[in-house]
Amino acid sequence: MAKSLQGDTQLFVPAYWEDAKQELMKRDRIMRRIIPMFGDLHLVGRGDPFTTLARSIVGQQISVKAAETVWQRLLAACQKCTPVHVIKAGPEQLAACGLSRRKAEYILDLADHFKAKRVHVAKWEEMDDEEVIAELLQIRGIGRWTAEMFLIFNLLRPNILPLDDVGLLRGISMNYFSGEPVSRSDAREVSANWEPWRTVATWYMWRSLEPVPVEY
Repeated sequence: MAKSLQGDTQLFVPAYWEDAKQELMKRDRIMRRIIPMFGDLHLVGRGDPFTTLARSIVGQQISVKAAETVWQRLLAACQKCTPVHVIKAGPEQLAACGLSRRKAEYILDLADHFKAKRVHVAKWEEMDDEEVIAELLQIRGIGRWTAEMFLIFNLLRPNILPLDDVGLLRGISMNYFSGEPVSRSDAREVSANWEPWRTVATWYMWRSLEPVPVEY
């Protein structure tokens, strides 16, 4: 599925990336222009599902800088970012890290789902995209966009089209519609030419707006 870049930091490169680039450039004139602009840059996946989801909850509706500050406090408070350590910390200690009461509840619910095995983490690699999304949506604080980001950045699924993502819609607007607003229907129409590599095309839409690679 992926190869490790640095084993200790659990960074992964999707095994399909180069093939996807070549196919997208063959069939889509916009991709043929954009992809070469970014050379060897690529999506970098990150391991540990619980940590990835917890960070996504911490970062909701606050700046990247604020999210990083809260995250570092949470790591210090919990010693390890595991479901058991988070549950042991409890709502008051999580709130003391700078989390709102609601976010603390969300992270505790996430930890409880993992600890009680109400999500089937070991089976996610074998499950299809919508099955994984359905499981993640059971967890408080996780909506479809967060679930799709998880599929992209953690499971490295190749064909995710996050239609609720502002960056994707803006990228399609700028590159395919000369800056005119686009609807979800417009985005679906454009993305039909990207199958089965919509994740890769989405990543390049993000890059076309902001050349610094996304950290999720």
